[in-house]
Amino acid sequence: MEEQRHPLLASLLAYAVQRGVSPEAITGAAYVDLPALRNGTATITPRQYDDLWFHAAQLCQDPLFGLHFGESVQLAALGIVGQVIQTSRTVGEALTTVAPLTALVTDQYAVEIKRTRTSFTTILKPAVSVRELSPAARHLRDFLAVFMIHELDGLLLKKVQPLAVTFPEPVAPVTEYTRVLRCTPTRKGGACSITFEAHYWDEPILTANYALQQLLLPRVVGIGIVDSSPAATPVFKDRVMACLEGHSYLGILTLEDVAANFNMSARSLQRRLSEENVSFQQLADDVRKALALRYLSARSHPMKEISAILGYNELSAFSRAFKRWTGKTPIEYQA
Repeated sequence: MEEQRHPLLASLLAYAVQRGVSPEAITGAAYVDLPALRNGTATITPRQYDDLWFHAAQLCQDPLFGLHFGESVQLAALGIVGQVIQTSRTVGEALTTVAPLTALVTDQYAVEIKRTRTSFTTILKPAVSVRELSPAARHLRDFLAVFMIHELDGLLLKKVQPLAVTFPEPVAPVTEYTRVLRCTPTRKGGACSITFEAHYWDEPILTANYALQQLLLPRVVGIGIVDSSPAATPVFKDRVMACLEGHSYLGILTLEDVAANFNMSARSLQRRLSEENVSFQQLADDVRKALALRYLSARSHPMKEISAILGYNELSAFSRAFKRWTGKTPIEYQA
């Protein structure tokens, strides 16, 4: 997995060169073997990874190094992750596919996606508490936040502009953050988040190539991000689940709808799932159960409305299904 971070580190050094800083100065300060990094054989410890970011920012004399690096970097800097983004069919597919792959770039942050009827939000969850973030980790966070916005520049027929960007602490100068992030950042407790209007989710990516992406994703299994053992959850099943969950605000998609999302026939989708020892109906029921528990716990929708959202024509059918899942009726669950 470590070697998958080499392209990003190489891009970091190349960016510093454009700012008048030699790569030898940065790698020397971080005790990293530059020739080995160049040929992809370097072993980079977590401390060295942190130090490369820290010394790059210091030697470039840029307190907003992560912000500016994120604005300039190309998708190629993320190696296989960038390739997966480029070959995705839509923005939503790119996000749901790539979010679990963040570990290929860094183990300091995880990406979580939340979606509503009007917007979707990507959340950068730090591995440690915000108060304990090192300066290098803050540069990395700013880089990831900016990259979430700029990564699709040139791959869409519209400019990506977020609705909101939040940080857990004040950022300055606000004018520069606003310029790069394309909106004025605000302070909010918790993790850094970037919110976009819902219409971006289904925006087509111009370089989409489903066949090529299917060749790339098995390489992720080999790297170790996705467990390839028999007990592991196969990649395609995960993607179908992500599709069902991502569109759940519209209700539960049909088999035909999901198949169309993957540019295949319903029969082909069923065959792919069968190879992974699961059926579409099982996945749809898993999503229905999760949504039912969420809606009932929130008490934000009438029972009849929940039943309709989950695709049940009769409230009694929903009640029977819920009791099969949990051993309780919906009313008993809310009691």
